[in-house]
Amino acid sequence: MSNTTLILLGAGSSSRFKTTVKKQWLYTQESPLWLHVVEHFESSAAFEKIIIVSTFDEIKEMKKFADYIYVQGGNSRQASLTNALKHVTSESVLVSDIARCCIPSEMIERILAAQSKASCIVPTLPVTDTLYLEGQPIDREKTRIIQTPQLSRTALLKKALQTQTLFSDDSSAIASLGAKIHFVEGSTKAHKLTTLEDLQKVTCLKAPSTKTLTGFGIDTHPFETGKKMFLCGVPIDANYGFKAHSDGDVAIHSLIDALLGAAGMGDIGDLYPDTDDKYAGADSKVLLRDTVNRINSFGFSIGNIDMTIMAESPKLSPYKQEMRESLSSLLGIRGNFINIKASTSEELGFIGRKEGVTVHTVANLTYTNWKTL
Repeated sequence: MSNTTLILLGAGSSSRFKTTVKKQWLYTQESPLWLHVVEHFESSAAFEKIIIVSTFDEIKEMKKFADYIYVQGGNSRQASLTNALKHVTSESVLVSDIARCCIPSEMIERILAAQSKASCIVPTLPVTDTLYLEGQPIDREKTRIIQTPQLSRTALLKKALQTQTLFSDDSSAIASLGAKIHFVEGSTKAHKLTTLEDLQKVTCLKAPSTKTLTGFGIDTHPFETGKKMFLCGVPIDANYGFKAHSDGDVAIHSLIDALLGAAGMGDIGDLYPDTDDKYAGADSKVLLRDTVNRINSFGFSIGNIDMTIMAESPKLSPYKQEMRESLSSLLGIRGNFINIKASTSEELGFIGRKEGVTVHTVANLTYTNWKTL
């Protein structure tokens, strides 16, 4: 068995990427970036354990893809790495960033092959441009560009990080203890994805799949006298509203479930439980915006919506265009991609007795095409 554990760091906020999609959730064919990276490492070498560091919300979604060890990150790279190292018992640990997504297999092999040569093995590139430090030129032959992954002796790395000093990489921490660092050849292909412009440099990534993902949502609420009625975020002229923990917008609730279903992200009760006082009387438009932001950040784009509102009362035909415009604004898609149908139950059942409303919604998503960003 391998005496090395792989740690992949991906708990950052992607703030410099400046898109609605978190970079670790860009899709290459049908795999998110983080999964593409870990599977590439698995195909390149054998590891005792594989640990992925991310945020609480992202880990919940990551667990649906594959069975690795997932660790919640901290407020810095160093804190995240420290959290992950608590789960490492192997002699060595290979640490890389998920954002460095096109590392050649031969580069990984070079690093692992040099394991016995020092306490930390570091891939590097030569500097080809002239360098100045504090206004004075320096000898670029004495400088190197440092990359990841970096291979360290586990015990030494754990010791090196037991300090308030923040290090930019593992080799800096190891070097602070006076331990030996060994350089191996890196690769220009191992470019780190930091900004949108970097997408042009990560040539190993394929375009996302064009598959359409479909979700279905259904919700029902009984009427409650004296409460304001909202459907699709539009106030409806009636002397009753919906009995619900939130504002009871049954149409938006059905839509949220359809969107989450298409994304494979559970249901409205998972995100906004009616047992949580925080959502008592909540504005459903706010919940929908949050859902849309979440879906976009996980690499999906909304295609179209088809909704059927089953109601004997009130009459909804006069509101359909306003409802479409409301959802268009909330979803960030054109109104022609939103279809709203109002129907009755021909006076049958609780709907026919004018006791409540049921809404059925179908939502289609696609993977966000980052090649057009």
